[in-house]
Amino acid sequence: MRGKRIAKIVIALAVVGIGYAAFKDDIAKLWQDLHVKIVEHPTPKKTVWLDQGVAKEKLSWFYHADQGTRTFGFPYEWFRALEQPTISWLPFTNVGLFSDPAYLDRYGFIADTIIPGKEALPIGFAKGGPMLDPTGAPWKNPRNKQDMTGIGLTCAACHTGSFTYKDTAVVIDGGSALTNLFAMKQGMGISLLLTRYWPGRFDRFAERILGPDSSVDDRETLKNQLDQVLAQYKQVKNLEERVASQSIVEGYGRLDALNRIGNQVFSIGLKKPENYAGSSAPVHFPRIWNTPWFDWVQYNGSIMQPMVRNAGEALGVSAELNLTEPSKGLYKSSVDLKSLHAMEQMIKGKNPPNAKDKFSGLQSPKWPADILPPIDQKLAGRGAELYKTHCQECHRPPVTSEAFYDFNNKDWWTKNEADEAILKVENVPISHIGTDPAQAADMLARTVAVPDHLGIKSSSFAFALGELVEKTVNTIFDQQKPPVSVPERKRMDGYMPNELRGELAYKVRPLNGVWATPPYLHNGSVPTIDDLLGDPEKRPAKFYLGSREYDPVKLGYKTDPITNGFEFDTSIRGNSNRGHEFRKDYNKNKEIKGVIGPELSADDRKALIEYLKTL
Repeated sequence: MRGKRIAKIVIALAVVGIGYAAFKDDIAKLWQDLHVKIVEHPTPKKTVWLDQGVAKEKLSWFYHADQGTRTFGFPYEWFRALEQPTISWLPFTNVGLFSDPAYLDRYGFIADTIIPGKEALPIGFAKGGPMLDPTGAPWKNPRNKQDMTGIGLTCAACHTGSFTYKDTAVVIDGGSALTNLFAMKQGMGISLLLTRYWPGRFDRFAERILGPDSSVDDRETLKNQLDQVLAQYKQVKNLEERVASQSIVEGYGRLDALNRIGNQVFSIGLKKPENYAGSSAPVHFPRIWNTPWFDWVQYNGSIMQPMVRNAGEALGVSAELNLTEPSKGLYKSSVDLKSLHAMEQMIKGKNPPNAKDKFSGLQSPKWPADILPPIDQKLAGRGAELYKTHCQECHRPPVTSEAFYDFNNKDWWTKNEADEAILKVENVPISHIGTDPAQAADMLARTVAVPDHLGIKSSSFAFALGELVEKTVNTIFDQQKPPVSVPERKRMDGYMPNELRGELAYKVRPLNGVWATPPYLHNGSVPTIDDLLGDPEKRPAKFYLGSREYDPVKLGYKTDPITNGFEFDTSIRGNSNRGHEFRKDYNKNKEIKGVIGPELSADDRKALIEYLKTL
C-alpha cells in the first residue's frame, strides 16, 4: 500500500514538473486566480470581553443563533470537511481545514472563547436545520441518507468588533467587524474547486463526509453534489465579472450590504441575471447598540421596522426563499423569525429609554482603562465644552446625561405603537454633510425587474425589497400552526410599521462608544477620529486596512502597509473621504457643502478626542 502511494507521488511530481516547464505562464496566472489575499495576525496573549450589560451565556447564544441562513451554499458537514484554499505542491498531501478557527481569523472572524472550554464555531457562524440542495430537494448524505445540516452567518459576524493593544485582544459586542466576507466566499470557491480536481483532495473530503470504505456509487453521488455547488459558484462568479466595471473592492470591515441583499433576492433568487448590480457602495459595518430604539436605521435612514430589517439581512446571507415555483409555495423560506426577534430583544433590552435607566439591552463599551492608557479627565473636561459647541447639535447630548432624555422635545423623540419612547434620528442631506453619495444615490437609482406572480408593485429596488421581505415575513407568520395573531405580529415587528424611504442623506446618531468603531464615515474612508477632526486636506488619501492594532491616541487602527492588507484608495467613487469637515472657511451664516464647523487646533482635537473616550 505504501509503495503504491509513493509511486503515485512520484508520477504526480513528474507530471507537475513537465507541466510547469511547458505552461509556466499559465500556471503563474492560475496561481494568482487561486490565491486569496488575507492578513495573518499575531496571536494575542489573552482575549477579554468588556461588560456591556449582557451575560456571557446570552452572548454565546447570540453568536450562534440560527437565523435560517445558508450562506455558503453547502452543508455544515462540508464546511467541516473542506480544506484551505492552499496548494501543496506535493500532491496527495493534506493541508489545514478551512474551518480551523486560526485560519478563519485571517478573514476577520473572531474565535468564540467567551465561555472557556466550550467548543464553538467562530462568532457569527450558526448551525441550522436540514438543508436543501441546489435543486430544492432535501440534502442527503449519499451513504447514510441522513439529512445534511444547514450553516450560515448571523448578524454577529458583521457586528462584533475586536482590536488588539499590547498583546491583548478586546472584543466589542455590537461593534464594527473587520471581516472580509467577499474574500472568504472567494476562498471557499477555490477550496471547492481544488477539492474536485487537485490530486488527493476529493478522496480526503469523501472520507470525512462518507466515512471509510464508501462505495463507488456513494462517492460518485458526492462528486455530483460537488459539481452542482461548483456550478452555483461559477454562476455567481460570472455575474460578478459581468458587473466588475461597476464594482469596487470592499476589503476588510466593509460590505455593500444592500446591493448584495438585492442581488441575492432579485437576481440569484429569481434567476434574473439582469437584476445583478455591482458592489458600488460598500459601507463600514455599523455599531448596533441602541439601534432598536431608533426610528430609522441603515446609514441612509431608509428602513423603519426591525423585523423587515432583520429578515432582509437573513435573506441577504442566503436564507432559503422560493420566488419561482408557485406550486411549492411562494415566499416559503427558512428564515427563523423567532430567532431574529429574540436576537433583536437581546440588543433592545426590556425597558424603553428613560432618564433613570438610560438605554437597556446591549450597552456601548466603556473605555477599558486597565488595558488602554487612562483618560486624562481634566483634558476630557475641556473636550466636553468643545463637544457642546461643535457636536451636540447633531449628535445630541451624551446618552448618559439627563439632557438626552428630554421627552418633551418632539424633534428628538417620538413613540411607537406600544407608546414606548423612540429616538428620532436626523437624516442630514448630502448637500450639507458632503460625504460620499454613492450608498444613498445608488440605492435610490437602482431598479429591478420583478415577475407579476410575486405581486410586487414597485420596480424601485428599495421599495420592491421592502415589499418582498414583508410578504416573506407574513407568509412565515401565516404558515405557523396556528397562524401568528395580529397582536403577536405587531410585538415581533417592534411595534413599528414597514415604512421605507429613499433620500440623498445620511442619518446621524449618538456617539456613545464611537471610539471603539474605526474607521470612520459611513464608508470607512477616514482611519481615525484624529484624521476626521483635523485638516481634511491631510486625511490619508490611501491607507491599509487589516491590522487590528489600536491607536489610543488617534482613536483608530494602525494603517501602515501590511502584508495582504486592503489598500483603501479614497480617490475611487464610493471611497471618498471628504465631508464632515472642520475648516478655516467655515461661516455659520453661509452653508458650504461638507463644512460643518471651524478649524480645530491640535490642542482642541486632543481635548475633544479625550472626551469622546468617555462616551
